[in-house]
Amino acid sequence: MSLEEEQTTFFERFEQVILTEDKLLIRDFLNDQNISDVAELIYEHPDYDSQIIANMAIHRAAMVFKILDVTTQKNVIKQLPSSKTAELLNELPADDRTDFLEELPKKAIRDLIKLLDPEERKVTLAMLGYPEDSVGRLMTPDYVYVYAHNSVADVLATVRRYARNSETIDVLYVINENGELVDDIRIRDIILASPDKRVDELIDGRKVVLNVNDDQQQAAQVFKMNNRVALPVVDDNNILLGIVTIDDMLWVADEEFSEDIQMIGGTQAFEEPYLDIPILKLFKKRVGWLIILFLGELLTASVMRYFEDEIAKAVVLALFVPLIIASGGNSGSQASTLIIQAMAVGEVTLADWWRVMRREIVSGLLLGAVLGIIGFLRIAVWHSFLPEVHEGVWVELGLTIGFSLMGIVLWGTLTGSMLPLILKRCGADPAVSSAPFVATLVDVTGLIIYFSFAYLFLQGIML
Repeated sequence: MSLEEEQTTFFERFEQVILTEDKLLIRDFLNDQNISDVAELIYEHPDYDSQIIANMAIHRAAMVFKILDVTTQKNVIKQLPSSKTAELLNELPADDRTDFLEELPKKAIRDLIKLLDPEERKVTLAMLGYPEDSVGRLMTPDYVYVYAHNSVADVLATVRRYARNSETIDVLYVINENGELVDDIRIRDIILASPDKRVDELIDGRKVVLNVNDDQQQAAQVFKMNNRVALPVVDDNNILLGIVTIDDMLWVADEEFSEDIQMIGGTQAFEEPYLDIPILKLFKKRVGWLIILFLGELLTASVMRYFEDEIAKAVVLALFVPLIIASGGNSGSQASTLIIQAMAVGEVTLADWWRVMRREIVSGLLLGAVLGIIGFLRIAVWHSFLPEVHEGVWVELGLTIGFSLMGIVLWGTLTGSMLPLILKRCGADPAVSSAPFVATLVDVTGLIIYFSFAYLFLQGIML
């Protein structure tokens, strides 16, 4: 049986079970399924989403809820009775609960926080107090800590007692009596050590930590460079506050990737799935950039008007305007996209600006030379088939097109590669230097380069 057939059978079985209205049968059926399958079931049958969550064991319901998209989570919470909502929110890990709450209006947050147990409410309010997009919003306070003077036997006893509520026990955290982080230690090292060995004999002092105010993107880079499944989070006084796990980083990376792709396309970032965004909100997200780009393109008309006399004398120059500005825009968009992607994965930093510029100068010259040669050959071929056209000036015209393409492509690659770095240096998101923005900028300046070469080669001949 194929995967698609198995999925169809699963959905059909659910429909049969739900029609029985036997709560015990529905509960047993849902609790026997994989978490990801139940999530797919909710997406496939949105009318039953709250009913599915309400009929599952609460710990499994929380596991399903936290992997749903925000829109579906909101729908579930709206339809659940208050008692079930309270049960679900209290069961959610603190980081996932905070992640959900920060997507809601302030009034809804206040109402839902009232449903939390006092201890969970305290933790949630503390996490919501950290800056948006900071590590503090991601961390969970559910971890296992031990002391340096503990023996391996003591540590194992601690793990057995407290690890049930911990998000991960792959790594244990060593603190002192003041709550300051001393080091971390893998559970593997504990298991393989003799029971009478002390923790301070096993640690190596090579801890990697995150500050609670660190940016989430910076934290993702730390995870990547250190190959960790979890990292401790401390405050400015090195007090251990919580941990961040790799699954949180995967969500951050996915969210940042989506935002960057949207911004590269020339829109503001969306906080919701495309099909769930109201039309008016979608309009607002897109219209701002379109207006900015349109106003930028108006400068193209101003440049064309400035060279109106030259175009009137040599109408043929107007024929190649789309070719010229498109080539510059394309090269700029290429370079911009490459640099934004390289910056996102940590391959390029601000300190690399000179290396980037040197590479793009060489790349721009090579790319421009190739397009310039093709442009020159286009004029030559045109002249060979229609020799009466531009008789005696085809070489100069070909040189104008060829050198203009080389100059504009070089300018496009430099603009596209440097603009993200400049924006990053100014504290802005490099993805703001989207492909449409770079293309618009290069369009306007490209015309100036084009007509400058036209003056150089055609003055006294056609101009």
